[in-house]
Amino acid sequence: MKPDDRIRVMEIIARMNVGGPATQVAALCERLDPREFDHRLYTGYVDGGEGDHLQLRDEKIPVHRVPGLGRAIKPADDYRALLRLVRAMREFQPHIVHTQGTKAGALGRLAAGMWGGGAARVHVFHGHLLHDDVSRLRRAAYRRAERFLARRSDRLVTVAARLRDDLLATGIGRPEQYVVIPPGVELGPLPSRAAARESLGVPPDAPVVAYVGRLKRSKRPDRFVEVARLVLERMPKCRFLMCGSGELKEDVERAAMPVWDSFRLLGWRRDVETVYAAADVLLLTSDSEGTPLALVEAGMAGVPAVATRVGGVPEVVQDRYTGLLCEPDAAELAGLTLRLLDDPGLSRRLGDSARRWAARAFAADRLVADTEALYRSLRGPARAGVGSR
Repeated sequence: MKPDDRIRVMEIIARMNVGGPATQVAALCERLDPREFDHRLYTGYVDGGEGDHLQLRDEKIPVHRVPGLGRAIKPADDYRALLRLVRAMREFQPHIVHTQGTKAGALGRLAAGMWGGGAARVHVFHGHLLHDDVSRLRRAAYRRAERFLARRSDRLVTVAARLRDDLLATGIGRPEQYVVIPPGVELGPLPSRAAARESLGVPPDAPVVAYVGRLKRSKRPDRFVEVARLVLERMPKCRFLMCGSGELKEDVERAAMPVWDSFRLLGWRRDVETVYAAADVLLLTSDSEGTPLALVEAGMAGVPAVATRVGGVPEVVQDRYTGLLCEPDAAELAGLTLRLLDDPGLSRRLGDSARRWAARAFAADRLVADTEALYRSLRGPARAGVGSR
């Protein structure tokens, strides 16, 4: 294609904080075919207490900054961000507006309507606010807003089929609008187990359980600490690595104090593959999830997972084949963790299966190919526009 015949895509995300959405956006920015797509990233700034994906991974991605498009909801700043997005659309003239996450999804789709340039609107759900730990009033407001915005969208993308089904069940969008595109990941080279443990200060012969992700309420890092206490009662030499940070960091530190010598709180690391190389088990303790990238990355590293059976987790961890699943209960999670630590043969079989499965199902190239196909479908003659109701 000639450069001025390319499909122009305006990618909008509130902030590129460390996590699944930023990882997916970065993969698209780096890998979409520049001969066919003029793909530009519009984002706000990462809050001080969060890890910045672009800095942590040393990403050299051109960024169009939109002040006010960050995490916090501030009506005056949000309105200014909305107007800035409208101006950016007038300048760029995108064929497709691709939004990621709740706030960027609202402002981006509203801006596309205000601009009126006829761009196709694609929104990605990485999770939702329909789970039980959100207040009834907030859930109701979320449903109303997303139903309204879905009527102004061409495609709704989810990272898991379960997530799509949850949204449809609450009246958000129509089945024909939905496309399921699982995440795609590329993990860096793994160091040796011995080198990884030495760099993290972990004894070479200790059983090691890892947590990778934000320290936020829905991920239940407090439950991880509770599981650690139960495991240590049976296996006092076990060590627990927590890679990540977030609003619950201080709470986690206080909760872990009685067993502090068994913990390593690592913060955000650019070499997350070192954590996986050192681990015997990845433990996910969440109450709700979309498709957690930590499980995908652990699988690529050949590390079996013990995880709660929530959201899209069963679409990543195949129970008793690539890992073990249970309900969100600390005693059950501890029992399954001990089962893997006690049985190296089982752990090795699950880890080998996880490596094969993750490499096949969650490759970064597959994410890019799926997304390119979606973009082409929206520029073709069969496009189902926002007005077809």
